[in-house]
Amino acid sequence: MTSINQLYQLYLQHPVISTDTRKITPGSLFFALKGDKFDANSFAQKAVEAGAAYAIIDNPEYATGERFLLVDDALTSLQDLARHHRSQLDIPVIGLTGTNGKTTTKELINAVLSQKFKTLATQGNLNNHIGVPLTILTIDSSHQMAVIEMGANHQKEIALLCTIAQPTHGLITNVGKAHLEGFGGVEGVKKGKGELYDYLILGNRVAFINSDDKTLLEMQKSRGLNNVVYYGKNGNADNLVSGRLLDNSPFLAFKWHDRKSLSHNVKSQLTGSYNLDNILAATCIGSFFGLDSDEINQGIEGYQPKNNRSQITKTATNTLICDFYNANPSSMFVAIDNMDKVQAGHKVMILGDMFEMGAESAVEHTAVIEKAMSANVDERIFIGKDFSSQQTEINNTNLINTTFYMTAEDAIIGLKTNPITNATILIKGSRGMALERLVDLF
Repeated sequence: MTSINQLYQLYLQHPVISTDTRKITPGSLFFALKGDKFDANSFAQKAVEAGAAYAIIDNPEYATGERFLLVDDALTSLQDLARHHRSQLDIPVIGLTGTNGKTTTKELINAVLSQKFKTLATQGNLNNHIGVPLTILTIDSSHQMAVIEMGANHQKEIALLCTIAQPTHGLITNVGKAHLEGFGGVEGVKKGKGELYDYLILGNRVAFINSDDKTLLEMQKSRGLNNVVYYGKNGNADNLVSGRLLDNSPFLAFKWHDRKSLSHNVKSQLTGSYNLDNILAATCIGSFFGLDSDEINQGIEGYQPKNNRSQITKTATNTLICDFYNANPSSMFVAIDNMDKVQAGHKVMILGDMFEMGAESAVEHTAVIEKAMSANVDERIFIGKDFSSQQTEINNTNLINTTFYMTAEDAIIGLKTNPITNATILIKGSRGMALERLVDLF
């Protein structure tokens, strides 16, 4: 069997990791990971032929030469290799998790810190038990800081990711209703996300906490977590950074100040008042690490949202708020609140089903419908079987200017027949709904 020390020496010589034979980089190390429907051990030969220096496998049947390195478990070895590499690094690593806003906050933090430091941040959504080790293994000696996003859909996952990323600083954006099926309810979500605080407290590491969030403050207090830096909108004297919203039509403009400086007015390229918390988190972390106000402001102002997260798209006749990367009750509520406040002549909400709700699905979809019906918008469209099945639970007399479609395909047909023009349109739903298919209709 190949030891982690042996693997690490090879990694230093070949510091590129591949897990997909379709994307082999010459000279890389190929890890043969198993999936639900495949065993990459069977692709090891192909990986070597495509240019991989070595293939790390866990099935002796495929150990056909010296370039095939046998380990007990390829995934565990990948994680152990990342863990070992991280232990060799002496740089700040900011770990962040939360129900909503993880990726946007990670991108904002990176945009700010990169004004002064050579940073590395999680690419895309590589935030799970495979993505985090892959991200750690891309950190090299030139990097001065790293920002690592950690996602989870069940308890103990954040705890595992912390042992790999070993964050020196941490942030939970918020705790809400997502992956309820895997976590076992809201309390399970709180416990799972709180595993980051559990890790930070062990080494007296720093936690950044939104002082407006009662849930996070309770989680901090119950753990006796004391090495804390606060930020928020409430002007709390303990805040390192405080801020308030100035405008959101549709881009966020805000004012912030720290304990030493005058107020600063900043206009971002983000939409959604709920993103102010994410912006203030990045502003706080920038201030904590010694960036001046100009550097912080440049980082915030220069960040352009992507991947359909709070992303504004203007078409010939409409303004689209594309927020269909993911959805859960918490993010739905804040998105609806935001649309309620947006100043626009004609406002339309298109909401798609929320996945992984488990036994709470009916209740949560009904709650979103009721929330949407109370919002100051002109038209509401609900897409998916979960929303449609709750239509009868709502007082039909209240369903004015409201349409339900069982599938996205049905919605496409309906919207082609009844096109929407000259409107500001929110499109939000779980990733599995693939609501990007609607964009071309507007």
